[in-house]
Amino acid sequence: MAEVSVGIPLTTEGRRATDREPRDVNPRVRSHRAARAMNILIASVALVLAAPVMLLFAVLIKLTSPGPIFYSQPRVGLDRRRSRSRNAYDRRARNLGGLPFMIYKFRSMRVNAEAASGAVWATAGDPRITPIGRFMRKCRIDELPQLLNVIRGDMNIVGPRPERPVIFSRLSQDIAEYPLRQRAKPGITGWAQVNHKYDECVDDVRTKVRYDLEYIERQGMTEDLRIMARTVPVVFLGKGW
Repeated sequence: MAEVSVGIPLTTEGRRATDREPRDVNPRVRSHRAARAMNILIASVALVLAAPVMLLFAVLIKLTSPGPIFYSQPRVGLDRRRSRSRNAYDRRARNLGGLPFMIYKFRSMRVNAEAASGAVWATAGDPRITPIGRFMRKCRIDELPQLLNVIRGDMNIVGPRPERPVIFSRLSQDIAEYPLRQRAKPGITGWAQVNHKYDECVDDVRTKVRYDLEYIERQGMTEDLRIMARTVPVVFLGKGW
């Protein structure tokens, strides 16, 4: 998901979305062991195949921009604090978000890019993005280190994109269903990413939330493989995410 400021622009709907309770979402039952095995296998193979590309861009980042090659940032992960009841949702768990973890990416912006502005959405022609970073973002190469997050168990290949805690808190105020995304482990790609463009406003996020909840209700290995297959043309055509 794109970077967004605490003062993200609202639509005419604004905070009225918080006037109602979120609809309940029942994640489709799946074998977590089988899903874990599939994610480790695919991530490991992808990491080996992508190693030459990752090495090349690691060198390019180092040669063209001062600062570290990799970038890490806290994100909100899977919510393990839900009620035991299938049809109930613990209000405290929803407010707290989910298990935090550090996400890994190739650095695509200048060092301390948000020092003056704070967390803001990346825009077309954003001066904070390095030339190599612009290419990496277009081809999603900056996301490749997240394969390590998958192997570590922080993420799956497929799932809702994880967000920063401060932004998670704000979007949860503006979009009633936003916290329900945490009922599935976050992913590198997802149903929202193959169906919708980069976020430019809260309405874009609201649309992606609907796709994320659709995925959670029908999640499974077949669905994951289908989304992975659809991710390939999205990456090469430079759309979505």
